[in-house]
Amino acid sequence: MLRSWRDRLTPQEVGLPPGPVRRAPGLRREELAGLAGVSVEYLVRLEQGRARNPSPSVLASLARALRLTDAERDHLYRVAGSAPPTDGTVSAHVAPGVQRVVDRLGDVPVGVFSAAWDLLWWNPLWAALTGDPSTEPPAERNVALKHFLDAPTGIVFDAAHGEEFADDLAADLRDAVGRYPDDPRLRELVARLRRESPSFERRWGEAHVARHRSSRKTATATPVGPIEIDCDVLTAPGGDLRIVVYTVAPGSEAASRMDLLRVTGTQALTPR
Repeated sequence: MLRSWRDRLTPQEVGLPPGPVRRAPGLRREELAGLAGVSVEYLVRLEQGRARNPSPSVLASLARALRLTDAERDHLYRVAGSAPPTDGTVSAHVAPGVQRVVDRLGDVPVGVFSAAWDLLWWNPLWAALTGDPSTEPPAERNVALKHFLDAPTGIVFDAAHGEEFADDLAADLRDAVGRYPDDPRLRELVARLRRESPSFERRWGEAHVARHRSSRKTATATPVGPIEIDCDVLTAPGGDLRIVVYTVAPGSEAASRMDLLRVTGTQALTPR
């Protein structure tokens, strides 16, 4: 099953270079393993049915990497012995249609988040602008955790937008709890934030309900220097995903630096 799903994808469809002539169709095992964040050896065991009880997070990563439909994703969970995600829990699945949309936004930094603000997918320019998320454990790739627990992110706000962002983020999580009351990880996230962040606890007590839409930020840790960016949040219909897009003002110094960042990627600039 995994092999057949792997065979139907081309490297270009998942943003990889085609490479040399291939003896078999589809993605190589090492390519899918890299996309899903698992080892090649573990993927081999999965394909051969020798890996028992893969975790839901691994199954979600495989479903995203293989660009499975909702029905295919649910089948993967059942075959692996796990219950498919239900309507009462936050989905971590990026549907193929959403994936095709964000693939076409390759010239701007794009990240896809769940309703709980877990980062599910990002493009190379996002990694170059904000830091490579693949260096972090998946459980730590959460916007609310980083913001309210003051984890370093390389992104800073001016005072007005910072307060507005914190208000919107807390309100957005309150809205998510109302829509996903059976999600244990979401409950744990909110409980941790209320316990460890007085700023979040104060905002949670205000009972404000809203969704974060836009803000102004500065990316401070890029290889090409600080870049002032506008952040807009789009919501994918049906799947409740947040598509976060960073843009810069045309003709500005920030636009020039973004152009340079597209060339350098995550490589640091050093004098010759």
